[in-house]
Amino acid sequence: MGAVEAEASKEVYLLPLNDDGAPDVPDHYIYLPPPKRESPYIVRFAIGGASSVCRSGSLWVNVPATGERFQRDKYREFKLNPDFQRTIEIDIPITTPGSYAFYLTYQALPEFSTIKTQATEAKRTPLYYIDVSPKLTLQGQPLPLDALSIFSLLSKFMGKYPKDWEGHLTGIGDREYNMIHFTPLMVRGQSNSPYSLEDQLKFDPLCFANGEKDIVSLLESMEKRNGLLAMTDVVWNHTAHSSKWLEEHPEAGYNVETAPWLESALELDTAFLKYSENLGTLGLPTTMKNIDDLLKVMDGIKTHVIGAIRLWEYYVVNVEENARAAVASWQKGEISIPSDGFGASDISDVKNWPLKRQADFLLENGFSSKSQMGARFSRKVDPKVAAALLTTHFGGFDTQNRGAQSSGAALSTITRVLDELNLPFYREYDADTGEILEQTFNRVKYVRLDDHGPKAGAITKDSPLVEPYFTRLPLNEMTKKHNPKSLALVNNGWIWAADAMRDNAGPDSKAYLRREVIVWGDCVKLRYGKGPEDNPFLWDYMSRYTKLTAKFFHGLRIDNCHSTPIHVAEYLLDQARQVRPNLAIFAELFTGSEQMDYVFVKRLGLSALIREAMQAWSTQELSRLVHRHGGRPIGSFEINEIEGTGEVVKKIKRSPLHALFMDCTHDNEVPAQKRDARDTLPNAALVNMCACATGSVMGYDEIYPKLVDLVNETRLYSDMRGIQGDIGGSEKGMGVLQGDIGVYENGMGVLQGDIKTDEKGMGGEKGDIGGGRNGIGGIKKLLNHIHVLMGKHEYDETHIHHEGEFITVHRLHPLTRKGYFLIAHTAFPGYGNATGGLRPVHLSGTKVTPIGCWMLEVDATDATKSRIFSDKSHLRGLPSTITGLKGVEIEENEAETIISIPKKFPPGSIALFETSIPSAEHSDGLDKFVTSGANEAFGGLGLKDLNFILYRCDSEERDMSQGQDGVYSIPNYGALVYAGLQGWWSVLRDVIRNNDLGHPICNHLRDGQWALDYIIGRLEKLIREGCSALERPTAWLTSRFNAVRRIPSFLLPRYFALIVQTAYSAAWRRTIALMSNDIQQSQPFLQQLAMVSVQQTGLTRSASLWPDKYVPSLAAGLPHFSSSWARCWGRDVFISLRGLYLGTGRYHDAKEHILAFGSVLKHGMIPNLLGSGKGPRYNSRDSVWFFLQNIQDYTKMVPGGMSIMKETTARRFLPYDDTYFDFDDQRAYSKHSTIDEIVQEVMQRHADGISFREANAGSNLDMQMKMEGFQIDIHVDWSNGMIFGGNQDNCGTWMDKMGESEKAGSKGVPGTPRDGAAVEITGMLYSTLIWLEQLAKEGKYIQQGVRVDSKEISWGTWASKIKKNFERCYFIPLDPKENKDFDVDPQIINRRGIFKDLYRSGKPYEDYQLRPNFPIAMAVAPGLFTPSRALTALAAADKYLLGPTGMATLDPSDLNYRPYYNNSEDSHDFATSKGRNYHQGPEWLWPTGFFLRALLKFDLVRCKSKEERVEAMQQVTKRLKGCKQAISESPWAGLTELTNKGGSFCADSSPTQAWSAGCLIDLFYDAKELCID
Repeated sequence: MGAVEAEASKEVYLLPLNDDGAPDVPDHYIYLPPPKRESPYIVRFAIGGASSVCRSGSLWVNVPATGERFQRDKYREFKLNPDFQRTIEIDIPITTPGSYAFYLTYQALPEFSTIKTQATEAKRTPLYYIDVSPKLTLQGQPLPLDALSIFSLLSKFMGKYPKDWEGHLTGIGDREYNMIHFTPLMVRGQSNSPYSLEDQLKFDPLCFANGEKDIVSLLESMEKRNGLLAMTDVVWNHTAHSSKWLEEHPEAGYNVETAPWLESALELDTAFLKYSENLGTLGLPTTMKNIDDLLKVMDGIKTHVIGAIRLWEYYVVNVEENARAAVASWQKGEISIPSDGFGASDISDVKNWPLKRQADFLLENGFSSKSQMGARFSRKVDPKVAAALLTTHFGGFDTQNRGAQSSGAALSTITRVLDELNLPFYREYDADTGEILEQTFNRVKYVRLDDHGPKAGAITKDSPLVEPYFTRLPLNEMTKKHNPKSLALVNNGWIWAADAMRDNAGPDSKAYLRREVIVWGDCVKLRYGKGPEDNPFLWDYMSRYTKLTAKFFHGLRIDNCHSTPIHVAEYLLDQARQVRPNLAIFAELFTGSEQMDYVFVKRLGLSALIREAMQAWSTQELSRLVHRHGGRPIGSFEINEIEGTGEVVKKIKRSPLHALFMDCTHDNEVPAQKRDARDTLPNAALVNMCACATGSVMGYDEIYPKLVDLVNETRLYSDMRGIQGDIGGSEKGMGVLQGDIGVYENGMGVLQGDIKTDEKGMGGEKGDIGGGRNGIGGIKKLLNHIHVLMGKHEYDETHIHHEGEFITVHRLHPLTRKGYFLIAHTAFPGYGNATGGLRPVHLSGTKVTPIGCWMLEVDATDATKSRIFSDKSHLRGLPSTITGLKGVEIEENEAETIISIPKKFPPGSIALFETSIPSAEHSDGLDKFVTSGANEAFGGLGLKDLNFILYRCDSEERDMSQGQDGVYSIPNYGALVYAGLQGWWSVLRDVIRNNDLGHPICNHLRDGQWALDYIIGRLEKLIREGCSALERPTAWLTSRFNAVRRIPSFLLPRYFALIVQTAYSAAWRRTIALMSNDIQQSQPFLQQLAMVSVQQTGLTRSASLWPDKYVPSLAAGLPHFSSSWARCWGRDVFISLRGLYLGTGRYHDAKEHILAFGSVLKHGMIPNLLGSGKGPRYNSRDSVWFFLQNIQDYTKMVPGGMSIMKETTARRFLPYDDTYFDFDDQRAYSKHSTIDEIVQEVMQRHADGISFREANAGSNLDMQMKMEGFQIDIHVDWSNGMIFGGNQDNCGTWMDKMGESEKAGSKGVPGTPRDGAAVEITGMLYSTLIWLEQLAKEGKYIQQGVRVDSKEISWGTWASKIKKNFERCYFIPLDPKENKDFDVDPQIINRRGIFKDLYRSGKPYEDYQLRPNFPIAMAVAPGLFTPSRALTALAAADKYLLGPTGMATLDPSDLNYRPYYNNSEDSHDFATSKGRNYHQGPEWLWPTGFFLRALLKFDLVRCKSKEERVEAMQQVTKRLKGCKQAISESPWAGLTELTNKGGSFCADSSPTQAWSAGCLIDLFYDAKELCID
């Protein structure tokens, strides 16, 4: 565990899948690093062995097998073999970068039914993606994506290759950029825009006379001589309107033949062009001078454009034509009535319908093209359906009787209906024409009038009123071969806030009609269709183009990715990666939604999205952008874990959208336009401090006065070798000396002093690094160097601070803690030359070495700009000066370093420092040290020790320390739930997962080291008290905490969490290793349940199993039942013991508890409250039967388990004697019995009948109970063999809530007395009898039965009486006709098909209540139940009682149902006051285990095939979902006692209860025994 990986370990990325097959990864974004060629890593899919997707399930992945070629649609199948006990793991080696996909197929799990259902539908999950990053290398060395420093060039301004290019490449390389982004190098179209390509398969001959040969030469030279990789754009969604191949293949575009819905848009566009040409003739302005001119032109559009083409005809039904067709059909008797007729109406009523209803009838039943645009009047009514409507008005057409007259009436009627039908279409037309006019007005205004627009000038044929939406191909020999309709092609463009997944020229869009597209008149939009079969030429052509670019370039930039159909981009990227697997993919993607961005990133495997600092409109916004791309916060938590031997298992971290963060792009305005030219320097410095790929554009470093017009500009770049800026030292002040920027060959990163300074410290004059004129190229060299270095060595932790117009950035390496610190004073307009404003910066525990402090001054006067623009041959930047600043003060002390900026630090200034944290340095590496050695340190602990290490609630802690010590309390958070490591981990788990450095625990750790002292001090005290086994883990924790005590406080949360996580995991692993193989090899949920046995079993001073022996005891729950008399309950222990002890292999603890409770047997009963054997209380009739069931389970589950029957235990009371005496009486423990003797005593005493008043009866024993309640009576009814007991004044089963409210009159009145024969007791009695009968037959139990009235009744005889009568007495038949066969009173039956809760209780209706007790009998004594009846009853419990985690304790249909438990309520409500409804509806968790055990047993009885058995297992697994979530989320790391209705929180519930977990472990044991594989 931790950040340091074991040497030569196999690297595994764990990918858990949820029950629905979705990856359990934030945002479902699985982003993985480049695979290592020498040792590929593994993606390990982890799927719950019985999750729903395992039903005939398969995992399908298109990750190719090692050595195979990737094919997107070729998926490998991995069968999911169900396993109830374990997690299915499937390992997929990752050898190659790319965007991979996986999905799962399975048979849907049907709803549980007593009748076996037919096969369900096959299901398939959505596609999920795994993005594997490419591995770039530069000059043979790895170059991580976050280390990229990219320089963007408009290649057409570079001049001729190679003559004009060499100077530029040399200059770029000298500035330590490491990749050039070339705008497209292919042949450009007529507009000369680099993004309007005419021939995608040919490099521009004006630059590259030798074609591909020149490209090869260029790229080889760039890497070898200049240290530069190359990236270029791919333009997939459009081509130049002058592309010759369009004339041969007009189907590659959208035209009226390939997209007939565009006909109206084409007519409108043609009308606009005609109107534009005729403005002068029409007497309208051709030069826009003001809004009035524009309004005049707009008025003309209504008449001469929209009106002239009769645009409405594309929207509406031709009333006359459709009316005549309807009448003609009616006359011919050609009628079509919809399948559902005229709805609910009688046919005679239809003619009285309102017109709108008649029109709606036609729209819904007889209409075409309701939503899609087509040709004129393409919207039509089916005449046969219209004729049906006419028939309701006029009946059939009668030629003999007034035929002509009725035809006229019919025509008039249907005409009115069609006019009504057209109303919404006319409204649609009105809305669209309104949008056409508004879009046109805004566009013309921007182009012709707005100050920030291009001021296009006069309207001419070459500069029409509006840009043409269609390109009209020329008529020539080639185009004459095509349908004329195919020769007008839609131009490409973009729409504000458009849906990136929608085709704006597709059939569902009217964007081209409504003039919503801002078109590029030189580009034709390409039409791909759904796949290559829709446009074979285009897909093939663009594939060749893409492969050509991938052949030469290391990276691709997808131009207008948001406008490129995602399936097209996916296909073409697959083609590119076939040529070059390690291909970096960047995208210009603006979807307007981060969620949609993720869709593109995941599916396409994008390396990064292009983002730009110049988009920020203020210092605050710029700070936000830097924060977003800066990396993780300093001191972030690690989540990796090393597990097992030979493997490093890593959890897949939450990954943000990766960015290529540009200081400026070629699409946007430069600082001199948008801000202040001086902001060039701080903006660039801030970008370069970010933990992502960064970039700049030609002209930014040179401080161009304005954005370069990439279409119309004709000047060339100036040679960069002449505008580098000085790079050299100065005698007068601090500077980076010539050649000093470098790294040590044997170390990571720039170690302290690598960037050397002179002895005079900070400051300097012109001539320091970057000092001089002609832009910021010199300083950019330094910034690029530092950025690349930090990226290569993963300096990924950053702190950003914004204060006024200042931004500071501190970026650190997470292990070495070395870093760089930047102070930047931005230069946004409106802030003048203010030089101060930044308070002194305090860097805790940090040493600082100055690198430099500079300011940028720029001459941006209008006169200077005019002079710059007057150069007609070359692009030039504004005159500028970089000046070194003096006066930075650095004050160091032991605790911190304080940096104060000089008085002169105006906008456009930066200060840069190198930092280190000496206290974080360790000879082994601090992270490695604090995460090593834990397994050895915790490896010698026993389970008792681990209870101290991991758990102990507050009352347990105080019990052990005589009230001195409790759990730790965190200010502004509260007390931990445990004093041990689980208490800390329960808080840290979510803090680490969410990297929540603002959590109160983090603030507390930064404030002081009290938490460290508490952990160590607590363990040392335990050692002094005799827990010597804790010495090694204490020493380990002490040494690790000591190693981090001197680090700066801001790092302490990280290292504290790392140490606690390491210790906790080691303790967890040790605990699991001490349990049975079934637990060690099980799924995480079962291990979580097993850990509850350690949580609940521990030493306390006030509670033991024996009055004179100090041993661990099992608590009923924490913290409510943790100490003294409340800790150890007979019923709770033996409901829990099978799971928590036998199911986990803790056989010794099980035996200890059996012997202890056997020792206090009295009246044939074990105590409900043990009281350490000193003051046991005997008031529970069911506890002894759970006790006997556990003895039976021990003999069957434990190897050699029968030996327990001969174990001897001293008796607290005399056998077969009801005399009570104190524990220190000489008679106490004077007699001994074996366990088989104790078993026999229980059986004989019950056979004889039991009657006694509790010892010490009265208010001192139970202040709530009436005296009648202390009387305990139990007897066997030998007519049916069942045991009856209790009365209406006590509550002798687990539903034992006694009324307490005097106000409500419920004091002493049990909420659930459950007297009579409780169904679960009957079941456990039968189970015991069958067991004893078998043992007697095998000679393993000497007694053959019991004696009653001098007669012996054998075990088999007794059992047969119960079996013969059980269903007669308990079952309530579904069919009332069967009442005669059962002992039922039909008058009080509430629900049928269930088993009674009681038999012959004091209130007869209580017998018939549906409660979750009968599944207990089913689980232990299935032989009592007819399987079909059992399933019927279980189905009812499943439907009416089962909640998200627990079982409702009463049928919701029962009048006594009260599902919300509040023990503190003291009202007049008899049912609920003082929590009397404890068992009258609230949902208890432990019965869930018995219910699912019973469900599994009886479901399997009817299963004939493996598939059916898998379904039975999955039905159970489905019902565990809530419990799995609950135990994972609970800070107590357990399952609560109960919840309120629907799983809602119950404040009075014990948050972790022994039996809630134990009974679910029972389920897993049963599943294993039932051979569920």
